[in-house]
Amino acid sequence: MSAETPAAPGQNEHYLTVFRRNFRAWRGSRPFWAGLFILLGGFPIAYFPYAHLQVGHLTLAMATTAGAGSLIIGVLLGVLGISLWFQKHVRTFAGVAAILLALVSIPVANLGGFLMGFLLAMIGGAMAVAWVPGEPDTDPSTSKYKRVGDTPKTLDAPNTPNTPDSPAPEAAEPEAVYGVDESNDLSGTSPANGANGRHSAG
Repeated sequence: MSAETPAAPGQNEHYLTVFRRNFRAWRGSRPFWAGLFILLGGFPIAYFPYAHLQVGHLTLAMATTAGAGSLIIGVLLGVLGISLWFQKHVRTFAGVAAILLALVSIPVANLGGFLMGFLLAMIGGAMAVAWVPGEPDTDPSTSKYKRVGDTPKTLDAPNTPNTPDSPAPEAAEPEAVYGVDESNDLSGTSPANGANGRHSAG
């Protein structure tokens, strides 16, 4: 390979650069941030009811009677967040379910994980419902110019004699014979009317 030959894309690149490019393409084709917000919202909802706060020699237990319900809500939010990454066609269902679970977590899981998990799940659910896949690129044949450097072609440009598809010129109308106009010929002797100079009798 000569020094002037350009390298193929992906060659002689650091593996981190390739990974970032592939991850960016993967992230852009699905509601990634919606799934991340919902997944993060499930952690405080499931954690705080089982956490113990140490204040000096005093241990405060924040567990409630609905501790199992908090754990279930947190696990469901985590499952919904991951499903948005790998099953993007369920984005509407997952978004609505995340919003409903966030609302249920307010009375069940210590105000939705002290409002942290509630807000994260609500924002992620709204983003999942609002996300739509990007539209594919337009067909190059329908674009204004097919390739870079092509000259614009006007469809409505009039045909010129130099163009191969120009119509043939119309034949000129025959002139009046002997310079006599048929509309002004009252004698009836013009060759055009077939009388040949003779008057018909009667």
